[in-house]
Order: sequence, then C-alpha cells, then structure tokens
Amino acid sequence: MSTLKLDDPTGLAADGRQFLTFILEEVEYGLEILRVQEIKGYSKITPLPNTPREVKGVMNLRGSVVPIIDLRARFGLREAEYTRFTVIIVVTVGAKIVGLVVDAVSDVLNVGAKEMVPTPDLGAGVDTSFMTGIARTGERLVSLLNIDQVVRVTTDPATLTA
Repeated sequence: MSTLKLDDPTGLAADGRQFLTFILEEVEYGLEILRVQEIKGYSKITPLPNTPREVKGVMNLRGSVVPIIDLRARFGLREAEYTRFTVIIVVTVGAKIVGLVVDAVSDVLNVGAKEMVPTPDLGAGVDTSFMTGIARTGERLVSLLNIDQVVRVTTDPATLTA
C-alpha cells in the first residue's frame, strides 16, 4: 500500500469537523484529521525491550525514529494477524510523532455539530477519557478519539520502562 498524504483536507462544513475513520475489530473509530500526518502501509517495526504490550517498537520514518502503538492492544482487544489492509496512521501528539497500527482505514468523515454527541456516562468503573464523543451519521456510530489521551499513557517515559 502506498503512503497517503493528508496535508490539505477540504470540504469541511462550517459548523463541524473532519475525522479520519478506521476499523478495529469491526468497530469504527475517528481521529481529528488535522492530527493525522500520513497513512502508511504496514512495514517493518523494530521491537524494544521492556515496553508495554501495546508498544510494538519503533520505525524509521524519513530519518525520524517513531514509536509504534498497536491500538488493538491499547484498547484490550484480541490480537489479530496483520493483513494487507493493516496500516499505520502517523499522528502528531504535541511535539511528538507516533504511529498507530489499525486494521484498516475507512474514510474521511465530515461531522456537523448536530451529529456529535458527548460520550455516554458508563459508570465510575469505565474510563472514557480517551474519547471526545460519538458521531452519528445515519445508522453509523463512530467513536471519536482524544488522541492525546490514547497516546499519553503509552508514551509517558515512566510507562515505557515497566
């Protein structure tokens, strides 16, 4: 699979935002498209010792060493074999660049303010801090991710030396 550059998203509704949607175990998630640097086909990752299960290692991205996180493992989903549809979504988190392994990329979703709902309250024992809300488009429900929260815990130096 070739690399897709996402430097200039267009077509955004005046009252909404754009999200890159992707699939993990048949569930659709969305990331703010402005945080996505590029989408790469799955390629060689160099494993690192003593890292959490979701940190698959690092890869060389045009001279930069980029940590790679498997979102299936991060979300506690079962492992799956990587296929030709498996991709790495390269995102910016503050000053860092991080790669996220996902099952497949779906599309770019324009979400108006009326189509976004807050994350439901699932009780005290359920951490939903990694979500910013849910997008409703027709019959589709897309979980919108707060990429800062998803990546923060995993790339915190204290957790990388477990």
